[in-house]
Amino acid sequence: MFGGLIIEKLEVQIPEDVLYLVLGSRDENIKEFEKIFHIQIIPRGNSLLAQGEQGNIDKFENFLQNLAKKLDENKIKSSLDVLSLAINTVKKEDEEDEFVEEKVILITHRKKTIVAKTKSQVDYVNTIENNTITFGIGPAGTGKTYLAVAMAVSYLKQNRVNKIILTRPAVEAGEKLGFLPGTIEEKVDPYLRPLYDALYEMVDADKIKDMLEKNIIEIAPIAFMRGRTLNDAFIILDEAQNTTREQMKMFLTRIGFGSKAVITGDITQVDLPKVSQSGLIEAIKVLKDIEDIGFTYFSEKDVVRHPVVQRIIKAYERYEESQNH
Repeated sequence: MFGGLIIEKLEVQIPEDVLYLVLGSRDENIKEFEKIFHIQIIPRGNSLLAQGEQGNIDKFENFLQNLAKKLDENKIKSSLDVLSLAINTVKKEDEEDEFVEEKVILITHRKKTIVAKTKSQVDYVNTIENNTITFGIGPAGTGKTYLAVAMAVSYLKQNRVNKIILTRPAVEAGEKLGFLPGTIEEKVDPYLRPLYDALYEMVDADKIKDMLEKNIIEIAPIAFMRGRTLNDAFIILDEAQNTTREQMKMFLTRIGFGSKAVITGDITQVDLPKVSQSGLIEAIKVLKDIEDIGFTYFSEKDVVRHPVVQRIIKAYERYEESQNH
């Protein structure tokens, strides 16, 4: 019994040809189903025995019916699509507000499920999938960089790219970079730290070390991109509002065959000297109608950090508006 309620049982047979798709390569989706539906699942060959409170079993059954329909329609392409459908089945039944179909991007080495939650985040992920180049533009905390890194790791795990390249401009160092103590890696490391942080949350540290040594993952300042052609890579340019127009053009023309590029930035937080024009702001104007380039704009509604961050962004917006009047 669960909380004094009668346990209901449901047994479902999964056809052999979709077993891998539904359960994942190592049956990892079973644990996710248990968390999503608050039920217990016992695998028995190609069948599952689910038990739990009646309402939760009903939701699981609804999900299975939806899954069968989408499999027939060939709309399920991966085990992550199955998890997205499971999450959205529960959400649709539980929420009365505007429904957003969440999208599962990645299950990390710590079994954390990374999900696009807001409408803009889901649009962003879809735009990345459907375009060679995607611009994600908006305030801090909206998931622009985090989701882009998650997509890059997912693409690498699926062998859709051969390497990940993460880059940012080291604006604050400027021409003083050569005078800073240490190796070039030590000099630029503080500017690249946020990219490392996102990566270490998603991939085991020992694997990252190995992939860095083999250049499967590369993290470098944007100046290191000059003169290269980047094929079969997932490339992320972070803090792009601090690129110069020359740097942005140089970066965009490095992209080769089989590659994806995501450019993220906040056009309200430009740290360049006033004489320099932001390469991101110019790129938005120049590339807005170019095929195979997509744009997603985020707002404070998409902030997924602590709720106080949303209030801070709002307060600054009100203050800046008052200063302009």
